[in-house]
Amino acid sequence: MKTVDFDFILPPACVADHPARPRDHARLLALDGNEIRDHYVFDLPRLLSPGDLLVFNDTRVIPARLSGRRGEVLVEVTLHKRQASGRWMVFAKPGKRLRAGQTIVFAPGFEAVVVAKYESGEVELEFNRSDPGLLAALHEHGRMPLPPYIRRPSGQEATDAEDYQTLFAARDGAVAAQTAGLHFTPALMAALELRGVSAVTLTLHVGAGTFLPVKVDDIADHRMHAECGEIGESTVAAIMATRKAGGRVVAVGTTSLRLLETVAGSEGGLRPFSGETEIFITPGHRFQVVDMLLTNFHLPRSTLFMLVCAFAGTDRMRAAYRHAIDNGYRFYSFGDATLLERAPS
Repeated sequence: MKTVDFDFILPPACVADHPARPRDHARLLALDGNEIRDHYVFDLPRLLSPGDLLVFNDTRVIPARLSGRRGEVLVEVTLHKRQASGRWMVFAKPGKRLRAGQTIVFAPGFEAVVVAKYESGEVELEFNRSDPGLLAALHEHGRMPLPPYIRRPSGQEATDAEDYQTLFAARDGAVAAQTAGLHFTPALMAALELRGVSAVTLTLHVGAGTFLPVKVDDIADHRMHAECGEIGESTVAAIMATRKAGGRVVAVGTTSLRLLETVAGSEGGLRPFSGETEIFITPGHRFQVVDMLLTNFHLPRSTLFMLVCAFAGTDRMRAAYRHAIDNGYRFYSFGDATLLERAPS
C-alpha cells in the first residue's frame, strides 16, 4: 500500500485550537456498519451496553519541551523517549548544528550534554539531573508539548497545562496527550457506571514519534518509534472476563488499542506486560482483542489514520471523514471524536 492512499484534503478551519467546554460536549461521529450518526460524547452511555468495558490509558504528559542555548545558538528540544535515568532521546531544532560533546544550557544549573546524533534526526541528551530531579526541572522550566497544529501565536495559554491532560493521568512519562481520553469528565464516568459500563486502565507513554508524518512512498518501509507500556494483571482479568461474558472491549484511543494488540495472542489471549511496542497497524491487520474504538480525527497520511482504516475499513473511514468535514467537525488533539465498530474480518 502507498502512503498517498491515505491522503485527504482537510481545510485549515477544521483544526481545533481549543477543546470543547465541558469536555464531554465534543461532538461524536458514530460509525455503525455503513451508517454514520451524529452524537455528542455525553451520549456514550446510551451508545454502549451494560457489560461493555472501556480501556483507558493512564499516562500523564510531562512538560517535555525546553528552550536553551548552545553558546549563542537558540535550541529547542522535545523529549520523546526515556533511555535511562537522566538520559532521553529528543527532537532538536536546529538539530543539524549539534555535535556530540556539546552542552545545551536550559537554565542556571540545568543543562544537558549531546551524547549522540542519529541518522533519523534524533539526538540523545544526558541531563545533569537524574530522576526525579529531572522531572522537577521540567516542571519548572519546561512547557507542555502541544502539537504544532494547535496555534499559539502569543505563546501557550494558562489553560493548556490542564486542557492537555486527561482525567485518568496518573503515571508521568508521555510527551503527547492520549487525546481520546480528553473528552471524559467525572459526570460522564458516573453516567457510564450507572449504565453498567466498566473501566480499566493500562499505560502507554505516548512518544512524539507517534505523530510524525510518514515520509516514505510505500508504508511497508515506515518504521514506528518505540513506546513503553504496561498492562497489569487486574486489567487483563477484566478484559478476559468481559469477553467471556459477551461484553465489548472498547479501546479509548489508538494508544490503548496498539498496546492491547501488541500483547494479544493469536486467539485473543492477553497476559500482563511491561516493555516496548513498535507495532504499526495497517489494513490487513487481524484484530484480536478490541471490538470498538473511541478516537479523535487524525492527520492525513498519518499512521493513526492508517490504523483507523485498518480497524473500521478504508472506504468507511473515508466516507466518515468526508461527512465530518462537510458537517463542521473539529479535528486533531482538541477536536471531536469518533466511535468505531470493528469491521468484519
